[in-house]
Amino acid sequence: MSRPVLIALLLAVAAASSAMTVLIINSRNTGIPALTEEQRAVREKFFGSDKELPPIKEGQEMRPRW
Repeated sequence: MSRPVLIALLLAVAAASSAMTVLIINSRNTGIPALTEEQRAVREKFFGSDKELPPIKEGQEMRPRW
């Protein structure tokens, strides 16, 4: 087999395997149901609401002092 044919064959195999991986991953995600209102309320109560947090005043510096 010549080198260009081998390279083309390897590229075709890589493209096919990538396409199959994307299709398999996408088919698994469609079975996830949306959250119910009760689940949403519990999640919001546990993690907090979507309100913006107040700005931090006189907070610690992010970079270390060497």
